[in-house]
Amino acid sequence: MARSQFLIGASSSGSGKTMLTIGLLRAFKNRGLQVQPFKCGPDYIDTKFHELAAGKPSINLDLFLSSQEHVKQLYSTYTSGCDIALTEGVMGLFDGFDKWQGSGAHIAELLDIPIILMLTPKSMAYSVAPILYGFKNFHKNISIAGVIFNMVNSDSHYRFLQDACNDVGIPALGRLPKNNDLEIPSRHLGLSIDGNLLLDEFAEKAGHFMEQHLPIDEILEMTRKSFNPLVLSKGNTVSQRKVLKSAVATDEAFAFYYHENIEYLKKRGTVTFFSPMHDQELPDADFIYLPGGYPELYPDKLSEKTSMLESIRRYVEQGGRLLAECGGMMYLSSCIADKTGKEYPMVNIFKQKASMEAMKLTLGYRQFTSNGICVKGHEFHYSSVSGNEESFITQYNAKGIPVDTKLLRYKNAIAGYTHIYWAEMDDLMRLFH
Repeated sequence: MARSQFLIGASSSGSGKTMLTIGLLRAFKNRGLQVQPFKCGPDYIDTKFHELAAGKPSINLDLFLSSQEHVKQLYSTYTSGCDIALTEGVMGLFDGFDKWQGSGAHIAELLDIPIILMLTPKSMAYSVAPILYGFKNFHKNISIAGVIFNMVNSDSHYRFLQDACNDVGIPALGRLPKNNDLEIPSRHLGLSIDGNLLLDEFAEKAGHFMEQHLPIDEILEMTRKSFNPLVLSKGNTVSQRKVLKSAVATDEAFAFYYHENIEYLKKRGTVTFFSPMHDQELPDADFIYLPGGYPELYPDKLSEKTSMLESIRRYVEQGGRLLAECGGMMYLSSCIADKTGKEYPMVNIFKQKASMEAMKLTLGYRQFTSNGICVKGHEFHYSSVSGNEESFITQYNAKGIPVDTKLLRYKNAIAGYTHIYWAEMDDLMRLFH
């Protein structure tokens, strides 16, 4: 069966990949087409933008966090039954965790899907030719189906770019003029009703913009490829031991999790969602998951919900299994300090202060071994923690170099900045042995 499937790549971050992706997803959806979004890499915010634009969960495809077989099986599973599969790349097309390994180009080669480049030729005309030539010829096992030029305001500029495309042998698929209304809303949005309304409005504007300026029918036709579903291997089935009752925090403050992690928990048993901001206490469960999010935006509301704070403390003291990541770890700290230094009491499992006072970006892949299993994840945050809590394990970056990122443990509560990807694990509960 043939269907349109392609990956959107770029020369660098900030080239407009996400704007183009959101616009095309909504344009396809508005045409009544079933479109399945994917995201290369570990980003859990872009996937929420995708989901809002397409009306379907977006799936992370990451070759550091998981195996090639896992990525291929995810793509096969979620692409089955759709009209279009659209994958957004990560950073520049060849940027990976080790040279080009794990890059958008690597994903495109693995899945045998064509690439549409998004380039912003600022202060450049025919000189785009050697850039295009490099993308086309640097790695022979990928296919550049065409290029879309961003921030090109005139037909005369575009004609120079078309000349370059013709000489290199890459189709020019249109130009997008500068549009101040198409700046993606703050990444702090999308986790509330108001945020979702703003993002939906943005997606609708972007969809109409793409229909106005791009040859949508041509893009759909030129990216049609045969699709052969994979037969799932036994190695990717989740072992069935004991039925697991999981409870996952989900509200305005906690919403950053990998879709496949939750699917994993559903395959192991039942999943109940609860809100630390709005509920009074934990639901009945034998595993609690506090994912990342933006607790720093709601410290007053989280702190005021004393019955929930006490419910979590009691659960941990009684030996309940709990995993807290990034924002979830901040919530388990003694307090959260906002940008002004004002402190708000939190669960107080870990005797440390989580602070937004001196914001500094920390990011990168992380890996460690615990109880005989290799654990991989990704760290991305602006907050910091201070206190005397000691890490019970050493974490390493993608190149195997030790990092300072702590992983904390008290009884059966494990917490750290690392967002763990466990969808391919045999048994997540081995972390608590």
